[in-house]
Amino acid sequence: MIAPMTALVADIGGTNTRVALAGGPRLVAGSVRRYPNAEFADLSEVLARYLAEAGSPRIDGACAALAGPVRAGRGRLTNLDWTIDEAGIARATGAKSVKLLNDLQAQGHALDHLAPDALVPVLDGPRAAGETRLVIGLGTGVNVTVVHRTPTGTLVTANEAGHVTLPVADEDGLALARFAAGDDGFAAVEDILAGRGVEALFAWVTMRAGTPRRMDGHAIIAAAPDDPAAEEALRCYTAMLGRVAGDLALHHLPYGGIYLIGGVARAVTPHLGRLGLDRAFRAKGRFSGLMEAFAIATITDDFAALTGCAAYLAESA
Repeated sequence: MIAPMTALVADIGGTNTRVALAGGPRLVAGSVRRYPNAEFADLSEVLARYLAEAGSPRIDGACAALAGPVRAGRGRLTNLDWTIDEAGIARATGAKSVKLLNDLQAQGHALDHLAPDALVPVLDGPRAAGETRLVIGLGTGVNVTVVHRTPTGTLVTANEAGHVTLPVADEDGLALARFAAGDDGFAAVEDILAGRGVEALFAWVTMRAGTPRRMDGHAIIAAAPDDPAAEEALRCYTAMLGRVAGDLALHHLPYGGIYLIGGVARAVTPHLGRLGLDRAFRAKGRFSGLMEAFAIATITDDFAALTGCAAYLAESA
């Protein structure tokens, strides 16, 4: 039996980069390290530090997940001025097989390799094996990927869906979109469903109440339900999440399930049931009944993107 290759995998976020070793689709126990991006000039420096600390192992393959669009093996972080390409990863690691993925693509490749306790149910429903699955990332940014099983392997799409237009259904929604819009006047889904969106909602709710306040997103989530303004901000967040997730479900028909992932997703999950995610998600008029066919769960494994990178390399070997 041929031993699995030793792979280096990396999850490059806007704030931190996580790096690990993998054998096949599984991470090597105890190998994960986290590095603050602000302390490094570029990814090559991060990888050099990691390999030195790991004892300079021979790396057969490398896969990195990037929080930004990737095209032709090259990408740039959305929230940090780093440009990364597969050639640079190959030089830094010595790997012959290298792949750069969008971070949500990596999350999609992880779905078949997560431990059962890494999923927290959010909305009950059937989850059909082999059917299309949808991953929604809620963190510093927002993105979406769709996971298909095909005869030749797992197909995970690349998208930048967090930057589509924020949906507006009524006068309050229009007022919120105008409040959240940047200098260019454009309000994106990410402006409300990312971490900064929780803060924007709180500012909007308190401004409309005549008592304008600002608060950190973590503090807002922690203050609900005792703080009425925090509770209302999270209610608005839940309504928007339900509307956006419901629209995506109708676009892609994810009978294999919908998966929320990211720091914001994990933080808001305990509140979603109380604040009516089911109603917002299923409010699709004549198709409201169809929405009961889609289950939603939150992924709690903070290393899922690393696992997805390892799974991609293992499937591609």
